Parts: sequence; C-alpha cells; structure tokens
Amino acid sequence: MTDYVQLTKIFETFEVTDKPDSFECCSFGHINSTFFVTVKDVKKYVLQKINTSIFKNPDELTANIVGVTKFLRRKVEAMGGDPKREVLHLIRSKQGGYYSKSGDGGYWRMYDYIKGAKTYQIVEDPILFYNSAVAFGNFQKLLSDYPADELHETIPNFHNTVSRFTDFKKALEADVCGRAASVQKEIDFVLERENVCSFITDRIASGEYPLRVTHNDTKLNNVMIDEVTKEGICVIDLDTVMPGSVLYDFGDSIRFGASSAEEDERDLGKVYMRLELFDDYAKGFLKGLGGSLSEAEMLGLPMGALVITFETGIRFLTDYLNGDTYFATHREGQNLDRARTQFKLVSDMEKKMPEMNSIIEKYL
Repeated sequence: MTDYVQLTKIFETFEVTDKPDSFECCSFGHINSTFFVTVKDVKKYVLQKINTSIFKNPDELTANIVGVTKFLRRKVEAMGGDPKREVLHLIRSKQGGYYSKSGDGGYWRMYDYIKGAKTYQIVEDPILFYNSAVAFGNFQKLLSDYPADELHETIPNFHNTVSRFTDFKKALEADVCGRAASVQKEIDFVLERENVCSFITDRIASGEYPLRVTHNDTKLNNVMIDEVTKEGICVIDLDTVMPGSVLYDFGDSIRFGASSAEEDERDLGKVYMRLELFDDYAKGFLKGLGGSLSEAEMLGLPMGALVITFETGIRFLTDYLNGDTYFATHREGQNLDRARTQFKLVSDMEKKMPEMNSIIEKYL
C-alpha cells in the first residue's frame, strides 16, 4: 500500500484537517515503512506502517510510546523547553487511540514532523556525534525516575546477549541453508567468547546495574539534529523503548557511530573503532546524564560497547545462517558482511579496552 490514493485514505483516518499534497517514501530504516507527508509545502507529518512481524503487539508498543512521550513532555515543559520540538508527538486516530488499522489489517501511526531539524546517517562531523551523545544522555536523565517495570517488552530479550547466543546455537545446529561450513571462522569467533555474553545480564540479575528506561537503538540517525545549532534536540524511533541497562544504549551508539566504516563494509582492513570518537561520545553522554548513573554503571560503559557490538554481530550471523529472514538485505551475503564488521570491531575493542577505560575515568 504505497500509492497516493491509498496513503491519503490512511492519512485521513487521523485527527487532522489538512489535505496531503504529497508522500515521500523514506529510504532509511530496516523495519517499518515510513512516509513523509507534505501539506501545502509548509507542514509535514511522518506516516508510518508498523512492522507487526517484528512488533507483534501494537497496543503494548503504542502504550510504551505514549507513556514515555507524555512523561518527557511534562519534564521538558517544567524545564522551560519546547516540547513540540524536543519530544515526539503522536497524533490521535479517529478510530480511537494512537494508531489506525487499514483495510488490509495493517497498523499505522502518525507523528508531527519536527521542523528545522534533520537526521544524519553517518558521522560527518565529530560535533554531531558528541551532540547526539548529549541528547541520548539527557534522554536517560529525564527518564531516570520513570517506572521502567511498567514498560512492555516490545521485543522480548532484545538485548539479552545470553538469549541471542542461544538463538545462534539453535541456528547453527539447524543450519537450514547449509551455510555453516563456509563461515567456520566466524562461528569459532562467537563460540570462543561465550563468557562475554553474560557480562550485563549477570549484573542486572545481581542488582549491581538497575533496570532503567532504555532506548535500545541509539544510532546517530535516531536523534533529530537542529539544522542551525547542530545540537541534538529530540530522540526519535521509540519502538524499542523497554526496561534495560544504560550499557545497552551507550554500547549501541559506539558500535554504530565510532566505527571507521560502513556496517556492511567488505574490506575489513578499513574497519576499526575510532578512539577519538569514543572519547567524544563518552564526554557528551556523561554530560547529558548529569550524574544520574551509579559509578558501577559508568565504569562498565566500555564493556557495554564491546558486548553490544558482539551481540549485534551474533544477530547478523544468526540471520545469515537462518536465510536472511530478519534484517533487510539488498545483496547476497550482506548479513555475513555485517557480522564480520562487528566481529572486527570487537577484536579492536578488546585491544583498546585499557584506553577506553581511561577515557571514562577521565570524565567521571
């Protein structure tokens, strides 16, 4: 359902009086189908079809987003900020609630578009990475007193690395596509590091790391950056907001943003973790947090980067073994290339862990 007439019918199920002039398909993102709606060249909306094969309970997904955004809006207003720019705003549906169902059974939602801001897919300038870190740290700080246990798990065990390792072993045993024999080097890399998987989960279980509201997909492109000031003004894509550890959010940012290469780079000689960007992000993240973390959490941040990078590599390799059924691919072997870049980053982080620890201690 992507033509103008059908999209207009969906648009008109929401509580807006505007008439759409055009729809532009967003080419970024692996999961949901997203369209930018322009009205009279002066206003925009973001219309999105929820991928229910990934997010199987739209009611729980929506409840999380509504709860968190309402909470954030109150915080921003109390601080004298601008909630229209600093917090996502879901538009109510005429069907009731905050999503609409289309005739084919699809679930749709719509947001106001944030003016004067844009997202970046790569770190074009280190200041962008630093400012995104401040934004994600501030997101954590503002939600530090939100009851995390009231949130639904939109994707169960999403950042449970032990569970991801178990899924990998199942995929390896089944080997439904007969691909395991050709990737033994990558398989051995994972098996040799099984002990890494429980680093965060063990500390959550023991209470050393508290459960917090975590974003769980803290890539640079999930922060709206002001076009003039280059500051991060709004954290977006809240589908994976769930209870978790702050190490998840820090780790995913470093995995994605501090890498020297694209996520599916074939030449592994080009892949390493840029220590100067790790420094920039750590500085900004801790500034945004404003002292809201425990010392144990702060000291664990470097390992968070390694664990989440390793976990992501496991997920890519698992999907490759399963026949590329989860992550969108655009060429043969893309998930395998993605796994290999993550494992190269893990190897580099292992070597640079003393420097990473020193950087965190510098900003405590």
